[in-house]
Amino acid sequence: MPKAKAHPDQVSFDFDAPAPAKGFAGLAGLERRICETVGSILASDFRSRAVIAAEMSDILDENISVDMLNAYSSPARTEHRVPMSRFFALLVVTGRQDQFRPLLREIGISGLLGDEVKTARLGQLQQVIAEAQAEMRQLKGNAPKIKGKE
Repeated sequence: MPKAKAHPDQVSFDFDAPAPAKGFAGLAGLERRICETVGSILASDFRSRAVIAAEMSDILDENISVDMLNAYSSPARTEHRVPMSRFFALLVVTGRQDQFRPLLREIGISGLLGDEVKTARLGQLQQVIAEAQAEMRQLKGNAPKIKGKE
């Protein structure tokens, strides 16, 4: 299967460390922002909501209707909260996992997509190497020669 192309409106990774919302009403309006995210995802997909609902139904093995998607994408319909499993399914079937990044940042988390994890691992390995090199430099000045047969 060919690798999917990035969506032209893909949310980019933010390298600033996120801080979780705290204090009184720190996460107020989160449901509205989730609904807006669902609406944005649905609006950016070229497929019909019926097709998206069918794919979500398949991946979750439960019935998802167009009416549900319409309700989930309407900030005015506050009684229709999006279950996390359905939100995740929407992200997967539309390939818009990037849309989860801004919501994650609200709770102090940054997210990497797919192979971006390899870039993070490279950075981690570079840090391990730098720490080992620093330890080697420190030992070099204090380490005695090992005596043996000459």
